[in-house]
Amino acid sequence: MAIITVSRQIASFGDEVAAALAESFGYAFVTRAMLEADLVKHGLTESHLHKYDEKKPGFWASLARDRDEYFDYLREAVYERAKGGNCVLVGRGGFAILKDVPGCYSVRLVAPESVRVERLMKEFSWPERNARALLQESDANRNGFHKCFFNIDHDDPSGYHLVLNTAFLTPKAGAEIIREACARTIAPELEAAGVKRVGELLQAQKLVNHIVFDLKTPVHFLEATASENEIILHGVADSPVVIDKVLSIAHSMVPGKKITSAISIVQDYKSYP
Repeated sequence: MAIITVSRQIASFGDEVAAALAESFGYAFVTRAMLEADLVKHGLTESHLHKYDEKKPGFWASLARDRDEYFDYLREAVYERAKGGNCVLVGRGGFAILKDVPGCYSVRLVAPESVRVERLMKEFSWPERNARALLQESDANRNGFHKCFFNIDHDDPSGYHLVLNTAFLTPKAGAEIIREACARTIAPELEAAGVKRVGELLQAQKLVNHIVFDLKTPVHFLEATASENEIILHGVADSPVVIDKVLSIAHSMVPGKKITSAISIVQDYKSYP
């Protein structure tokens, strides 16, 4: 029931290795298209995806409310796909979203720039100039995406269990290395604990998304930290009435679990539209 996340540079065989790994394990392969479809089901538009999906958002886009909508629904989609374990997720900051989940194994795939340029030239039948421009744009966008949404350097190797240079590896060989490393690292009890933890995170994120986006309750920066028996709500509201409403909704959605408010009251709070 392991959960494996694959972060990759463009032209580092990321999708190919992930697909081969999922086939080898008999796991579900969670693709970009699948996560995008999940976001669209929640009402996100092509405009949302164009602005934020593994891209560096512009200044105003990084402050807009729909940034939070994209990010919160992305987290829900990742948790939903990972809740049963036995899956391989590619990109979308999956390694950061699932960072503290037991039994989640995170992999980073890289290759030298010269190798990646050559692969892009071959894939698209492009001259070197075009391939290099796409590579630089992709690297900048993915770096900006991770900085904006997670405030991390996704090239930092300490954020992963394994970093693999695919310059001299086939996708099948890369998958075999990852499978062996994962099998030697993730014990069955960690896998079970991970599935349980993702369930808690999913429940908390669904609660946040329903309160903020479905019901449009006027509470800002709402986050929920979840444990087995308790959910703690954090955020900003302008009155105790709003906090009472949020707590009432939470109790109705998660009966039997303790709900605690850590929501601050700030009078006349204003946010960007």
